[in-house]
Amino acid sequence: MRFSGLKVLAQGLTGNRGWRPHWRDPAPKPEYDIVIIGGGGHGLATAFYLAKEHGLTNVAVLEKGYLGGGNVGRNTTIVRANYGLPGNSEFYSHSLKLWEGMEQELNFNTMMSQRGILNLCHSDGQRDAFARRGNAMRNQGDDAELLTPEQVRDKVPYLDFDNGRFPIYGGLWHARGGTARHDAVAWGYARGADQRGVDLIQNCEVAGIDIEAGRVTGVQTTRGEIRAKKVGIVVAGRSGQVAGLAGMRLPIESHVLQAFVSEGLKPCIDNVISFGMGHFYISQSDKGGLVFGGDLDFYASYAARGNLPMQEHVMEAAMTLMPMIGKARVLRSWGGIMDMSTDGSPIIDKTGIEGLYLNCGWCYGGFKAVPGSGFSFAHLIAQDRHHDPAAQFRLDRFSTGRGIMDEEGTGAQHNLH
Repeated sequence: MRFSGLKVLAQGLTGNRGWRPHWRDPAPKPEYDIVIIGGGGHGLATAFYLAKEHGLTNVAVLEKGYLGGGNVGRNTTIVRANYGLPGNSEFYSHSLKLWEGMEQELNFNTMMSQRGILNLCHSDGQRDAFARRGNAMRNQGDDAELLTPEQVRDKVPYLDFDNGRFPIYGGLWHARGGTARHDAVAWGYARGADQRGVDLIQNCEVAGIDIEAGRVTGVQTTRGEIRAKKVGIVVAGRSGQVAGLAGMRLPIESHVLQAFVSEGLKPCIDNVISFGMGHFYISQSDKGGLVFGGDLDFYASYAARGNLPMQEHVMEAAMTLMPMIGKARVLRSWGGIMDMSTDGSPIIDKTGIEGLYLNCGWCYGGFKAVPGSGFSFAHLIAQDRHHDPAAQFRLDRFSTGRGIMDEEGTGAQHNLH
C-alpha cells in the first residue's frame, strides 16, 4: 500500500475502513541468513537497507517487546549534523542527507521538520569553540552560521539575555537541523523492510547466542531456536547484556536519560534551542507541548525511569534560559536507557566471533543517527567491510588506543558526553 494525498482523502471520506496492516506478523522460521537483534530505529533501518541496498531479504528482526518500544519511542526527536570531530562529522553528515530523503524513500510521513538548531554560547571561549566547530561543519559540506547576540535576539527574543551568570554571547545556527516524529520513523522503516520480505518478529526475546568453533550459528529465543549465518546486535541500552550472552564485555555503561513534555501551548518556539551552560535543549512538538531534556542521571541503571534531583536540575536550566515557561505545566516525564561509550562515540564493527556484528554506544546521539547507522551497519554485515562514513567506529580503538574519539575534549569519561 502506497500513500498519497488522494488515498488519504478517499479513506477519510469512507470512514478509514480500507487501511490494511502495514507489516506482517509472521512466525519465526527455523533459519535465516541474517538475524538482527533489536527492533528499534537502528535495527529496523538496518533490515531495510539490507534488503534495499544489498538485496538480502532472508532476514529476521527479533524484538523482545513491540517494534519501536524502546529508545526510538522515548527521545526528544532531534536531528542534526553539527559535529566537529573527524569520524563523527562525516558520519552525521551522511545521516542527515538520508534524513532529508527519508520520506520519499519510505513513502511514509516521518514529519521531518528542518526548523533549525541554535546552540547558544555564554563566554568568549565558548564562542571561539563554536566558530571552530562551524568552520569544521562547513568544510564537511554542511551548513553553519555564527550569530551575534543581536541576531540571536531577533530569532529568539524571549530568552534571558541579561542573566548575570550566563549572558548570551551569540550562537551557532544549523539551519538544516530540526526534528522528526520518532514513532513514524520506526513505523516507516518497519513497513519498508516488511514490504521487501524481511520478517519482523515481535515478542521474541533472545536468551542465548549459539557459537561453534568461534563462529555464530544462531540464537536461542523465547519462541524457539533460530539458526543464522550472521547475527547483528543493535539493542541500545541493553547492548552489554546481549553481548554478554556471547561472552563479551563491552566498553560501555547503561545510564538513564530523562526527557519531559509540557501541556500543549500555542506555537511559541519554532526551532530547537540548546543552552550552552548546562546540558539543556528544548523544542515544541506539533501537538504544542514543549519537549525538553538535560543531563544523564549519572548512575548506571537499566530502569527506564528517572530521579527527582535531575528533574530539578533540568527545570533550573529551563528557567535560567527562558523564564517565560515558568507557568507551563509539565505533562509527563520518561527515561530512556543510554548505552554510553567511554569516549562518547559509537561502535559499528565486527566482533572477535565470526559472523557476529555489533552496533552500540550511541550516547546522546541515537535518534539522529538512525538512518546513517542502519545504512552503515547493513553495509558492514552484507559486505564484511566498513562503510566509509562509519569507518572510525571500530571496537578495537578501546584496546589499541588508536583513533579514540572525544567530541567534547573532556576525556574518556562517559558521564561528560
